[in-house]
Amino acid sequence: MLTAVSRVNRSRRSQNSGSRGLILIGWFKLVKALLLILVGIGALRLLHKDMTETVMHWVNVLRVDPDNRFIHRIIAKAFDVTPAKLKELSVGTFFYAGLLLTEAIGLLLRKHWAEYFTVITTAALLPLEVYELARHLTPAKLLVLAINIAIVVYLIMRLRTSRPVR
Repeated sequence: MLTAVSRVNRSRRSQNSGSRGLILIGWFKLVKALLLILVGIGALRLLHKDMTETVMHWVNVLRVDPDNRFIHRIIAKAFDVTPAKLKELSVGTFFYAGLLLTEAIGLLLRKHWAEYFTVITTAALLPLEVYELARHLTPAKLLVLAINIAIVVYLIMRLRTSRPVR
């Protein structure tokens, strides 16, 4: 009887320590979702505004040198933004935020299905992240790719060694 109780206690301790990783991943996904929601709202707010005028306003507010080559790139990109592109950006952003919210809530509630769902969705988007990284290498993109690969590897290892907690 005592051995059965100690086995249950050990099992609970290992489940709780393994849950820390899920909680951390859940919070990471939740923060990403909230940031994407803010981006989507920002895109919708810009829908009926002149993008070039908006960029120039922020150049003046931030007192950035308008002759700076980086500012010129931003202004050139602002000329290319159309209302249709802003709508597409906001729809895609809200869709991806919904996906991340589903993952985050499931992981924070320690649902077994959320682990599978997160592996599938995160792994499915890795090729897109690699493509974007190949187009333009930045430390932020590299960091996000590394984190997402670590998440997939961690969850696969966890799924292979554990059974669902009920």
